[in-house]
Order: sequence, then structure tokens, then C-alpha cells
Amino acid sequence: MPDTRPLTIALSKGRILEQTLPLLAAAGLTPAEDVQKTRKLMVGGTFAGEEIRFLIIRAADVCTYVEQGAADLGIAGRDSLLEYRPHVYEPLDLKIGRCRLCVCGPKELVEAGAPERGSRIRVATKYDHLASEYYLAQGVHAEIIHLYGSMELAPLVDMAERIVDLVETGGTLRANGLIEETTLCDISSRLIVNPASFATRKGQIQPIIEKLRQAVEQSDNG
Repeated sequence: MPDTRPLTIALSKGRILEQTLPLLAAAGLTPAEDVQKTRKLMVGGTFAGEEIRFLIIRAADVCTYVEQGAADLGIAGRDSLLEYRPHVYEPLDLKIGRCRLCVCGPKELVEAGAPERGSRIRVATKYDHLASEYYLAQGVHAEIIHLYGSMELAPLVDMAERIVDLVETGGTLRANGLIEETTLCDISSRLIVNPASFATRKGQIQPIIEKLRQAVEQSDNG
């Protein structure tokens, strides 16, 4: 039997939502109400005359909702995709939410040089796997201290010697006496698709991918 549920798109709360909405509008994906102001976590909408719905959730949860099939599509940062490695398709770089995933630390420690092979270090981050992999490749024993935010505070209270976090302008780092040591990867937001949804609802999903692709190209050229 055909799936009669409205096609569901998971959107990230927070700063990335502001950059997402113009792309959605340009692609004809129209929420029924202002998703930045509503307290609802699920909002209706339309695309090409068909009913769709939007989930407004934490950025870290978008991958899970799409992987589990609770959402057919979603918009997730490359950082989440690399950290959680969900089983999803990634058909399009939306080229928004651009930043860098970096190793950072107090200015005097970073300028003294990177940790030597065989040494031990404490690292504060919410990217446990990516940080562990990086330091393993460097031959450094890293004790990962998981934090959800305010990473910059950890070195100031001697809880960690380094942090691994997203950096956009570097203003917060500088304000707290930290500098970048190295960039692990460049980050942007990606459109992701549940594989089962794509197999069974390709006729609905492919036009959305193409409209978003056109919106990204127009934004780049504009």
C-alpha cells in the first residue's frame, strides 16, 4: 500500500534555522506558520500543492529522526553526520551554516606546540568520536570530557587543556584567551534522506531535492 502520511522534514532549531528558511521558501517548501516563533514542535505546510509537515527539533537529533524514519528528510550539519554516522543518504550540500571543527586551547599552551606522541591530554568536547580519532592518529592519549556547550570555559578552570568545537568567527575564543591549533574539517549543513523513504517515496522526494538544489545555486549566484 502507498504511504499516505504527509512527507516529513526535520529542521534544526537555533541559528541554522534562520539560514534554512530562505532556501525552503525559494524551493516552495512553505510552513503554515512562523517556525521561528511558534512553540509547536510539528508544523504543517505545503509543497507543490501537497501537504507536508516540519519537525522543529534539536540539531543533534535530526540525524536520529531521519535514520529512524520518523522524518523522511532533514537538514543536518556535517559535524553531526561525521560524529554520529547515521545510515542516511546525503544528496545535497546546502552551503549554509558554514564553520570549522577545530582543536583550540589557551594561547600559551598552543604556542608551546602540539602534544607529543605518547603524552596525555584532557579534551573537552561534544564530539567524542571525532576528537578520540584525531588524537589516536596523533599517538596522544586523550581523556575525553563530554560537554554540551560553553567548551571555552573548560581550559579556564583547568578542566581540560584543549577543546574540540565548531568555530565560526573565533570571537568567543579570543574573548576567553583561546586560539585555534588546527582545523579538523570544514562544516556546512546538508540535506539528508531516509533510505527507505527514498525507495518508496522517490516521486515526492526527488522534486524537493531538485528544487533545493536550484535554490542553493541561485543563492550562490546571487
